[in-house]
Amino acid sequence: MHATRIAGLQIMRSASPTVSVPSVYTPMLCLVAQGRKQAMLGAAAYLYHPQMYLVASVDLPIVGSVIEASAAQPYLCFCLDLDTAVLSDLAVSHPELVEPQRDAAQAGLLLNHSTPPLQDAAVRLARLLDQPQEIAALAPLVLREVLYRLMADPANAVVRQMAIADSRLNQISKAIVWLREHYAQRFRIEQIADLSAMSRSTFHAHFKAVTSMTPLEYRSHLRVHEARRLMLAEALNAADAGFRVGYESASQFSRDYARILGAPPARDAQRLRAGAQAATQAA
Repeated sequence: MHATRIAGLQIMRSASPTVSVPSVYTPMLCLVAQGRKQAMLGAAAYLYHPQMYLVASVDLPIVGSVIEASAAQPYLCFCLDLDTAVLSDLAVSHPELVEPQRDAAQAGLLLNHSTPPLQDAAVRLARLLDQPQEIAALAPLVLREVLYRLMADPANAVVRQMAIADSRLNQISKAIVWLREHYAQRFRIEQIADLSAMSRSTFHAHFKAVTSMTPLEYRSHLRVHEARRLMLAEALNAADAGFRVGYESASQFSRDYARILGAPPARDAQRLRAGAQAATQAA
């Protein structure tokens, strides 16, 4: 993943398929220029490629893998942060884009068919990287066009909800932000339902509609993702990593880890370290 001189724009490249990698997708647009990638949100698989783009509207724990790439034809992806301030301004400037119905919760991750106007705007934004002296003047205009194209697509109700401060999506987003910051702590459902200004039952239903998980399942995914990072980056053993992210039971941590990532924590970390070592030696 390569940062660029354009704020919020990153370019991803892979010359080969990858193992499944857990990460948290922040609100973003992913447009694939070449190759294919699969993102798993819970048990749901999202396959995106040059004909389909992916939008994440809230922070979501994803397990992703590049499934089609080669040295001759690497996987190439344009990843753009979704700026809610710009989306809100577009909603004010173009009220016809925004639906009056604000109560329906939308799934936080969606796939949609790419369109020539959206692709054209994304290409023009990427081409500005070859003209750095023009970025300050032109990038904000093209970024605004990209977001307008997203909002104007009838299939992107979730993007339009991002622009509405009191939408169900943004109410759930407040709870998601809290969970990301406090995933290692115990909490009561009523506590985070209050953050979203909803009853417990309403909050639970809307949270699952947005994330495809219950709040506790969402927390488990965050914990497991962070534990994996700790085992790799800080060489923690499985027990210490599980304890660090909030687990009191090593067996529960191991069960959640294997269920979410497909292998027990110690075996998974050993496999990834061996793969990283082999890649380093090859380089």
